Amino acid sequence: MSVILLKFVHIFAIALWSVGLLCLPFLYLQRRKLVDTELYRLHNFTRFLYIRFVSPAAFIAIAFGIALIFMQETFEPWFSVKLALVGLLVIIHVMNGLMILRLFEPGQSYPFWRFMTVTVLTITVIASILVVVLGRPEWSAAGWIEELFVPGALGEMLPDFIAWWR
Repeated sequence: MSVILLKFVHIFAIALWSVGLLCLPFLYLQRRKLVDTELYRLHNFTRFLYIRFVSPAAFIAIAFGIALIFMQETFEPWFSVKLALVGLLVIIHVMNGLMILRLFEPGQSYPFWRFMTVTVLTITVIASILVVVLGRPEWSAAGWIEELFVPGALGEMLPDFIAWWR
């Protein structure tokens, strides 16, 4: 599989994942006034969207992203920031799954302040990923961080804690 095809699938999956994460809080907000059949239908649709659409898109985006890491050997400081932001997106994804489990129990609701907070946070993380990936800023790691990755640096820093060096 060529790198271009991998990138296309990766970007397409990220787009689907992002759109799904942005749609879910809107669905949670609809839970307020619903009862019985309407609530059951909303719950089924929300679970369907999360399980059959958003989660596979996340899995494909991450899997193809990992494949791209090894094919392109992208080891730049901006890429580490991107991976941290993707980690935040994964946390948002998992929290959405937990919200689906809790929200549709009797007596639960989704307050508007939570909707605004989650939506703004999700948009901020997605926009930050786009800025970092498209901008590819020139960041350099601090000197002491680079020294940690020199071969043998750990043995020099912690000689008393490594038993086989004694």
